Amino acid sequence: MKWTLPGFILLMVLTPTIAPQAQGQSPRPDEALKTLRPGHPRLVLLDEDLARVKQLIKEDKTARGYYADLKKQGEQWLDAKPVEHIIVGPRLLTQSRRCLQRVALWSLLYRLDGDRRWADRAKQEMFAAAAFPDWNPSHFLDTAEMTHAFALGYDWLFDTLTPDEKARLRTAIVEKGLTPALKIYRTDGWWAKSEANWNQVCNGGITIGALALADEETSLAAYIVSRAAQSIPRAMGSYAPDGGWAEGPGYWHYATSYNVFFLAALNSALGTDFGLSKMEGFDDAGLFRIYFSGPAGLTFNYADAGAGVGSAAEMFWLSRRFDRPSYAWHQRQCIREAGPWDLIWFDPRGEGPKAVGLPLDRHFRGVDVAFFRSAWEDPDAIFVGFKGGDKKANHSHLDLGSFVLDALGERWAVDLGGDDYNLPGYFGGKRWTYFRLINESHNTLTLNGHNQNPRAAAPILAFGSTPARAFAVTDLSAAYAEDATRVRRGLALLARRHMLVQDEIEAKAPAEVVWTLLTPAKVRLNGAEATLALGGKRLALRLVEPAGARFETMSASPPRPQRQQPDITKLFVKLPEVTKTRLVVTMTPDEDQAPAAWKGEVAPLENWK
Repeated sequence: MKWTLPGFILLMVLTPTIAPQAQGQSPRPDEALKTLRPGHPRLVLLDEDLARVKQLIKEDKTARGYYADLKKQGEQWLDAKPVEHIIVGPRLLTQSRRCLQRVALWSLLYRLDGDRRWADRAKQEMFAAAAFPDWNPSHFLDTAEMTHAFALGYDWLFDTLTPDEKARLRTAIVEKGLTPALKIYRTDGWWAKSEANWNQVCNGGITIGALALADEETSLAAYIVSRAAQSIPRAMGSYAPDGGWAEGPGYWHYATSYNVFFLAALNSALGTDFGLSKMEGFDDAGLFRIYFSGPAGLTFNYADAGAGVGSAAEMFWLSRRFDRPSYAWHQRQCIREAGPWDLIWFDPRGEGPKAVGLPLDRHFRGVDVAFFRSAWEDPDAIFVGFKGGDKKANHSHLDLGSFVLDALGERWAVDLGGDDYNLPGYFGGKRWTYFRLINESHNTLTLNGHNQNPRAAAPILAFGSTPARAFAVTDLSAAYAEDATRVRRGLALLARRHMLVQDEIEAKAPAEVVWTLLTPAKVRLNGAEATLALGGKRLALRLVEPAGARFETMSASPPRPQRQQPDITKLFVKLPEVTKTRLVVTMTPDEDQAPAAWKGEVAPLENWK
């Protein structure tokens, strides 16, 4: 299938454009490919980059270990059944990702050692997916990731493909990947205008596919590259001003990895990323990951995110692009089994945040999330993540004011994360009926049994950091506007040992207030005191105010088919008929079974400065 340039220029004139927001000029279709690198490979891993990787494998023990990991994976997958057209819920995504993982791995191994087994098995995988009736464009992430897989295989294995094989793969990329994307770009479809991860994933996968065929499907590729470069700044603008990501740590990884794939492919194929990598905040994206990762190997997993830190090979790319070696150090600590991109972008440089002098506390202003810790690089350190933000962000939960707490190598206050995406209406009309998504299941407040307002924002009004006292105050009033005129929460880390949570509530009428903390610990209650036991360690809680209030517990498992968590206890304080109150709780790690309780005075939040 061939497309002519004049037709696409006319289409560009007739179609509303997506306003560019980058620190550079998005190219017109007739200019987009003027610096195209001829021949193959041209995507991400050029031959000169391959020589660098081979040298690293020879000289660097860590890189050599990564290569061993990859060869082991490659051997294990050789006899696996190729991908199949299996739709789960609305998604083909599992199959698309499987194809991408396998093709990237085997294609890289072939380029490193020339063993034709790797190339032949990668081609088998692609031919199976090429026979699919489609790549499920109704859930376009599936299409984008499959296009990414085929683009890498076509480009990296080009010298092993017969003319017929090239034609088969090229036809699949055009008909099942680029043409469905064209419909989105022509109509300014929703993901092309999104500020969330769909934008980067879809633009990234499709652009990589277009660049793979750019000297054969020139007009089509030029149009896609131009439109993607106009679209992706909408999502990249979400990193401003300081690298935070509103969708949470899980989708930080998904969005940022594809943002990096997109930029890396542009640079390798065209010698430019049109200035997109210079957009405000993108250079600090890796800093956000360092801060949201706790000492127990868990993240502050707000939104639909799992708790594990996991691996993020894009940290190596960010390290090299922005000369931030601490990003590479962080990624090396996170890898348990290397993936292809860990070796391709490997950076052996860097020291940890303690050595480079990163502050212990940070407020990410763009997303209004704050982090506090007692020390860097200490597995027993106290770590706190505290959530303000805007509930209109994609994948949000009703979690304004929520927090997580790590100490002594354990997570004491947890975020349960998301539920099954295939539950009816999970991303629709039933979203705020599911337990894991509403404020009742987060470490925050519930008034009169009502959900927080799902369109509310909670700005962090004050933030401070000294060795003796680090704190943040967020205004939750909009979240509880149905029941209260004013709700504020302050969280403080005192003497790097005690955590204090202070709520000030002014209700419109006498209201029931419930304070909640979800914990995997065994809980022992004693009125206004609670002792949490976990992993042979203890955390002491004290209900300082109001007088007469007491801790209680209940199950944290909702009705099935929602996910169950029988190992989690819901610790709560219930205050009936409240009009105006202050609720203060302290938490102290009990290192020696005899904690020194916090004995300071409670100050109004307006005095936290």
